[in-house]
Amino acid sequence: MFKFIEITRVGFLALSLAAGVGSVSLAHAADDSTTQAQQVNVVYHINDSKAQALGGLRNMRNHLDVAPDTNIVVVAHAEGIDFLTTDYDAADTVGPLVAGLAARGVVFEVCEITLAGRDLTHDDFVLETDFTPSGVARVAQLQTQQGYAYIKP
Repeated sequence: MFKFIEITRVGFLALSLAAGVGSVSLAHAADDSTTQAQQVNVVYHINDSKAQALGGLRNMRNHLDVAPDTNIVVVAHAEGIDFLTTDYDAADTVGPLVAGLAARGVVFEVCEITLAGRDLTHDDFVLETDFTPSGVARVAQLQTQQGYAYIKP
């Protein structure tokens, strides 16, 4: 009978330890879920306004509708800068989307190498536009140095 009680005590101790480890595991799992809830950063890369701008802007709107805390940066270069110009053909369609997204915190960056190559100035762009020295270098920096997810609409 003594051995049965001893085994029961050992068993109880083992169960207590297991429960403690389980509690630590649950606490660790809670820490992991907190880590997963950290800021999501996304870069949308646009280099062809006709093929990507309208769809990309709608994707961003939908993205923010379901994940409003997402930090979005749009980097445009080459023909991708056109949708942010003041004389863009589809300005009536994309203009309200750009303004609405900017109001929700989306940052629109245009490549200054493209500006120089196309003889454009900052004044040729809508007010929501920011500028970056190189669009391609900016995309790489956001991905590798700041952990941004890459989306190509």
